[in-house]
Amino acid sequence: MVIYVSRSERKWDHIRFALENRQTHSTIFDDVKFIHQSLPNISVMDVRLDHSIGELSLSSPIFINAMTGGGGEKTYRINQQLAIAAKNTGLAMAVGSQMSAIKDKRERYTYEIVRKENPQGTIIANLGCEATTDDAKVAIDMIEANAMQIHLNVIQELTMPEGDRDFSGALKRIESIVKAVEVPVIVKEVGFGMTMETVRALTGVGVSAVDVGGSGGTNFAEIENNRRDESLSFFNDWGIPTPISIIEAALLSEKISIIGSGGFISGLDIAKGIAIGANAIGMAGNFLRILVEKGVESLQAEIEKLHKELTLILTALGAKSISDLKQVPLMISGDTYHWLNQRGIDTKQFSQRNKE
Repeated sequence: MVIYVSRSERKWDHIRFALENRQTHSTIFDDVKFIHQSLPNISVMDVRLDHSIGELSLSSPIFINAMTGGGGEKTYRINQQLAIAAKNTGLAMAVGSQMSAIKDKRERYTYEIVRKENPQGTIIANLGCEATTDDAKVAIDMIEANAMQIHLNVIQELTMPEGDRDFSGALKRIESIVKAVEVPVIVKEVGFGMTMETVRALTGVGVSAVDVGGSGGTNFAEIENNRRDESLSFFNDWGIPTPISIIEAALLSEKISIIGSGGFISGLDIAKGIAIGANAIGMAGNFLRILVEKGVESLQAEIEKLHKELTLILTALGAKSISDLKQVPLMISGDTYHWLNQRGIDTKQFSQRNKE
């Protein structure tokens, strides 16, 4: 028997199960290794982390990815604290899906707090691919968003007891939103990765950036299976690992910006994600866990730690900027190499490149 719950209750279920769905340091990035540079020829003081994603100018390659909102006072407090951390550390921030606030105006305050706490920051609105152009305009206005994120979560919806079952027409709706709004549109996969074919289709309708959302981070199939009477366990291991998704997407990077997310924990993970093709890295589950368990000051300290780790890694590689990091040589091995080889992608391009 399926018990249907309100959107507000479902939002808190997702947070609760996400915190229980503990993310250990995954091996998904172990197949990517930097080639050591004995003569980097730069100083730590030379390194800059500011860069751009399409039309967005950012002070850090890290941003706080979509998490929550629309779940009453508990999600209000989470978004408030995330916004404070984003403001104090210079990170961009995406809110969780705003559809609950579009359907119930009483939930709007749980999203609006983000702009109130961070009036000058880069804030990204969020809706699912079922959204209309009118929905998108409302979501953007609600938080005075600098960009619009449309999420794709087919596997989560299919596993969700009360989830959607019809995904037809999604690309056409995304195209309509791209044409109707005045901010960049980012399309994000929710934890199961994107292929080069998907990215090509999104590029064709004018999307500004994709967030590949690969497998390796918070597992939304497991979360939804925890809410079911009968588990659809075959979806728990579904998806494309994050590094593979980034590399596939990056084949079209001249036409679209690439955001990597899914399993990033350390500065080394982030550096690897950028080096293989991402323009920025979104983090959610690990940030949420630190915030809930240790508080906003600990989250800010973690973000500053990641910035310091990144600066040291870039120095070791002789990379003064995010653009330089995308040109350093590295090796790809293991399952990642075999997957890419079967997909017709030559990994020698990474090992033989030179940033000079």
